[in-house]
Amino acid sequence: MSLDYLTLVDQTRLVASRQVSSRELVEHSLGLIARHNPDIKAFTNVMVDEAQAQADELDGRLARNNETVGPLHGVPIAIKEEYDVKGQRTTFGTNAVSRPAKDDCEAVRRLRAAGAVIIGKTAMPEFGQWPFTESTTYGYTRNPWNRAYSTAGSSGGTAAAVASGMVAAGIGGDGGGSIRLPSAWCGLFGAKVQRGRVSPAPNKALWRALGVIGPLARTVADSALMLDVMAGSLPSDRYQVEPWAEPLSTVITKQPRRLRILLAEAAPGGASELEAQTRAALDRTADTLARLGHDVIEGDLPEYKPGIAMIGQMAGGVTDEFKQIDSVSLLEARTRHAAPLYRLISPVSTFAENSADALAAKMFTVFDTYDAILMPMTAHPPLRLGVLDGEGLIGTIRKSLAMTAYSAAWNVLGNPAASIPAGFTANGLPLAVQLVVPPMGEPLMFQVAAQLEQAAPWADRHPSL
Repeated sequence: MSLDYLTLVDQTRLVASRQVSSRELVEHSLGLIARHNPDIKAFTNVMVDEAQAQADELDGRLARNNETVGPLHGVPIAIKEEYDVKGQRTTFGTNAVSRPAKDDCEAVRRLRAAGAVIIGKTAMPEFGQWPFTESTTYGYTRNPWNRAYSTAGSSGGTAAAVASGMVAAGIGGDGGGSIRLPSAWCGLFGAKVQRGRVSPAPNKALWRALGVIGPLARTVADSALMLDVMAGSLPSDRYQVEPWAEPLSTVITKQPRRLRILLAEAAPGGASELEAQTRAALDRTADTLARLGHDVIEGDLPEYKPGIAMIGQMAGGVTDEFKQIDSVSLLEARTRHAAPLYRLISPVSTFAENSADALAAKMFTVFDTYDAILMPMTAHPPLRLGVLDGEGLIGTIRKSLAMTAYSAAWNVLGNPAASIPAGFTANGLPLAVQLVVPPMGEPLMFQVAAQLEQAAPWADRHPSL
């Protein structure tokens, strides 16, 4: 039996039925990492001994109890560098942090409790500031579909690990598109859940409320399974949400009602120049939704430029993370240059959080008429590596804002949005669209994504490595 590109759902089924052991899955994953990671640079820290020991323990537990311990029993999962894994450095993508984490963060704790094997930490740009996974610490993370191209970011390491088949799924963080953008450029399904859906503990919030934790996976079902495990607020969390009425894994087996879907080509901050293949992917997806029985109506979003609010909250979040560093001298030059600016503008984050309800009241009027929004995920397909080469701080910020034109608004406002694969360019690079839903609307978002996946499957096509 080939273990290549098995979905997370298939892996859990095979382990539960004892057709495959956790140790076999882990060794297969470690073998792929050893073969491909030196070039792709998805992982920054591979936990070989720990993963093997955890797999053996889980196999032993299954043999003794004759039952699975949890819904992710024995499957290897990758973790983005910004989240605590006990005994490992939480580097935030920099060499400036040396202290190991004392405990798992809540999301990792829940994954372990469900039986997942933590196999390693994945690359990100320094402090996740930029939507391109390039850094002086770890170099370029390469897109498995074509290694001359970027994965986007900031969860580019996790995206590359999943797209290459090194793991079936992993977790990232989305503070301006950082799950959705690399999912789009790597051919994955990537969902930004409702703010407060997944506990950020030990933090009260991530990036002053911009950020959320979530999975990157090849299929909608794999992502649903991960979120069923990870979802849930703690009393210490700044944002609390009511649990779903039923698990997402159950929700996606049901067809959504007939929906009114707004097809919005322009970004919330105004018109963007869409590359022709990106525009065609958006139109194809709209046609598919119409064939599935939904009413797709072209129109415009309320105008809203999230740039100032997003930069302020990001600045505050990164300033908070600076408290973990050993020495400013170990930071990248552009981060050192940005630090004084971040401290200056970080008070904007308080204003942004306090004004979020007023902004949402304006933007969410669109949901009085429409059930969901279909829009671009990015203005263009993947760019070649070295996007930020030679750029100073201002040039880097300018390129980053252009990259997040379609994604950042939903971080400031906090509602769910997802990147959905939508075909390939003429030279074989992934294309994607974005689906946006009202607050607390993840069940609807997953149902529509599952409909699209069934109508135009994507997970059976893989990079040639």
